[in-house]
Amino acid sequence: MKAPFASDPAQSRGREFPIETSLARGPRSAFQRDRDRVVHSIAFRRLRHKTQVFIAPDGDHYRVRLTHSLEVAQIGRVIARALGLDEDLTEALCLAHDIGHPPFGHAGEDALDGALQRYGGFDHNAHCLRVLMRLESPYCEHEGLNLSWEMLEGLAKHNGPLGMVPWALAELDAAYPLELTQWGSLEAQVASLADDIAYDNHDIDDGLRAGFLDLEELLTLDFVADQWRAIETKFPGAPQDRRLRELVRSQIGLMVNDVIGETAMRAKDFASIADVRSAGRATAAFSSALAEDERRLKAFMYERLYHHPQQLATAERARAVTAELYAAYAQNPDLMDAGWRTSLPEVEPARSRHIADFIAGMTDRYAISAHAGIYGRTPEGLRNV
Repeated sequence: MKAPFASDPAQSRGREFPIETSLARGPRSAFQRDRDRVVHSIAFRRLRHKTQVFIAPDGDHYRVRLTHSLEVAQIGRVIARALGLDEDLTEALCLAHDIGHPPFGHAGEDALDGALQRYGGFDHNAHCLRVLMRLESPYCEHEGLNLSWEMLEGLAKHNGPLGMVPWALAELDAAYPLELTQWGSLEAQVASLADDIAYDNHDIDDGLRAGFLDLEELLTLDFVADQWRAIETKFPGAPQDRRLRELVRSQIGLMVNDVIGETAMRAKDFASIADVRSAGRATAAFSSALAEDERRLKAFMYERLYHHPQQLATAERARAVTAELYAAYAQNPDLMDAGWRTSLPEVEPARSRHIADFIAGMTDRYAISAHAGIYGRTPEGLRNV
C-alpha cells in the first residue's frame, strides 16, 4: 500500500517535452521510465571509471561512483518500501544523483569551479541536471533524457530547498520551473539519506582495506564501538575481515531503521505530498541522537580519510591535471574531440562552459590519457591504492 504522501506516477506533472503515447515501449510507469533512461545512458556507464574515495584505484574491490550509486539505490529502495513511498522514483534518484561529478571527484570539481569563476563556476549537483536535461541526448525529438518533473525536482532539491542557485540550474529552471524554494518529495529526501548511509559506511570499508583507517581509532566513536562489541560477542571466533564486513552491515542496518522510525513519526499526520513540501523542515531524517553520532562519524572520516595527507596530495595532483586540461582546450580547442570541437560556441560564457562540459564528462582514466596526449607525459602520483 502506498502512503498518502508518496509520489504517484499516475499524477506526475509530466515532462519538459511531451511524449506521444504511441511511442511508449512496454507497460511502465513514468518513474520506471525515468530509471530505465538513466540506466541506459552513457553518463551512467561512465560512473564505472569515476572517483568515489580513491582516484583511479588499481584494486578491483574499491568502490567507484557506479558501485556507490548501486549501493545507494539498494538502501533507498529498502527505506522507500518500509515507508510506502514510490520505490521506482527513489531508485531512479539514487542511481542518477552522482552523474554530474567530473573526473577525480571533488578535486576535479574544484579545478573546474576555479576555471569558470568568471562565468559562474561549476557545481556537480547543477551539472547533474545539465547532463540529464541537455547534454545526454539520445532521442531524435528533443534534448536530454526528458525525465519526469518529479525526477528532476528531486535531483535539484534532494539536499533541501535552494537559496543560492548555480547558473546551470537557474538556466534549466527558467526553461522548466522546478519550484526550487520548496522541500522536495519524500522520495528525494530518502535518496539523500541513502547516499549518506552508503558512503558513511562503505567508505569505512574502503578506508580500512586501503590502510588509511585504523580500527582502534574508529572504535573511539561510541556508537561504532557498541556495534563492534556486539559482533565480537556474537562471532568470537570469526576471522577479522568477516567481522569488519559485519560491522559495515550492522551500521547500515542501524541507520536505515533509525531513518524509517524517525521519518514515519514526522509524517504520521501527513495526508498528501503537499504536506511534505510545505512542512518547513526535512521530513526524512535521522533521530536527533543518531544525527549527532553521524556528524561525529563524518568529522572522523574527514580528518582520518578524506583529508589524510596522502589523499590531499593525490587530490592536488588531480586538480592540477584537470586545470591543465582546461587551459589546453581553452588555448587550442582543436585538441578537443571532433564532436565537441565543431559545436564549440564562439562567445562567452557559453564557450568556456562548453569546454568544462567536455572535461566534466571524462572518466578518470580518460582524463589521464588526454592529459598525457597533450603534455607528452602520464601524470604521476594519481593513484594511492
